[in-house]
Amino acid sequence: MSAVLADREFRALWFTEAISVAGDQLTRVALAILVYNRTGSAFYSAGIYALTFLPALAGGLGLSWLADRYRRRTLMVICAVVQAAVVGLMAIPHMPLWALFVLVIIVPMVQAPAMAAQNATTREVFPDDALYLRSQDLRGITTNTMMLLGLGGGGVLVTAIGITPALLIDAGTFAVSAVLVWRDVRNRPPAGSKNDRWFDGAKWVFGDRRLRVLLTLSWLVGLAVIPEGLAAPLAREAGAAPEAVGWLLAADPLGFIVGTFVISHFVPARHRPRLIGALATASVGVLVLFVFKPSLILALLLLALAGAVGAYQITVMAVFNTLVPNEIRGAAFGAARTGLRVSQGLGVALGGAVAELLGSAMQTVALAGLLGVLIAVPMSMVWSGMHETTGTPRRSTSASADQPEAA
Repeated sequence: MSAVLADREFRALWFTEAISVAGDQLTRVALAILVYNRTGSAFYSAGIYALTFLPALAGGLGLSWLADRYRRRTLMVICAVVQAAVVGLMAIPHMPLWALFVLVIIVPMVQAPAMAAQNATTREVFPDDALYLRSQDLRGITTNTMMLLGLGGGGVLVTAIGITPALLIDAGTFAVSAVLVWRDVRNRPPAGSKNDRWFDGAKWVFGDRRLRVLLTLSWLVGLAVIPEGLAAPLAREAGAAPEAVGWLLAADPLGFIVGTFVISHFVPARHRPRLIGALATASVGVLVLFVFKPSLILALLLLALAGAVGAYQITVMAVFNTLVPNEIRGAAFGAARTGLRVSQGLGVALGGAVAELLGSAMQTVALAGLLGVLIAVPMSMVWSGMHETTGTPRRSTSASADQPEAA
């Protein structure tokens, strides 16, 4: 990974993303504890936690186009400053709950266009496909590691230092991000046109057959994430102690980190697009084995394996960004990410309903895996045919936002 870290722009983007993810974990835990302490309500506590995710959906689809219309460095800096100010306001003691809920909505809304700008800028930093893939591998390893650390130590740290200091730390991460991006990232002109409309990027994405197939394979994560939503009943069915819930939640991201490292080091960049279909099928196919009601150890191994092959998601988004023209890349990323989050939310909700109906979390996970295979196999065959016909996709800079490339 040293080759990508040698680039000053990428170092700034990578480091700011890492500290922001870590800070966000602290904020989520701190707010959940704060609201529960003040209301004694599990409903409100869960609600404030959910609000840190849900507005990102609207922001991803409705605001990501800003990353194409305006200078991306400027947009990232402004968003970071706004987020620092908003999280700083959250840290004020005795903030009314209604105001806290409003502030919580603002942060992920503002984060959506910033992420779109960062994603598009990284592709501009690395025009070489191999280096770009390595950069995305490092981002995937880093963000998942930070999320694991947040799951394992967020509650302990918030309890140790207090809620206000934890929120101020998160505000500080955004302030540091603004400074680093302003200092180290090139101030490129806007990639798109002021005539671009809100949903031009989404229209282009869904008008291209290759991108539709890629996104279908990516959104299988909505089925792969079901075991996380059923972690508690899975632990109970496996005859494990309550502490095993945390292990079950950590198994997938830990496997993802290992899988990303292995793929990055042992699979050449030119071969990775060919493996997307096989790995996507395996990521849900592994879940079918839950039909045999594995023990806790076997369940952890299966989830870790599913996470490891699920590292194909990085290649999917890298190929996606390569196929999408630079002038609409921000809006396109927003559409893809919104679909990803929606599929995860619907998957968890559907998994819970089916588990209630069947009376078995393990059977539900197995059923989700089977459904995933039925979707993944034909989509993989289609993608394989496209890849063999068109070769490794390369970035197009001449395509119009209103005229997708012919599939």
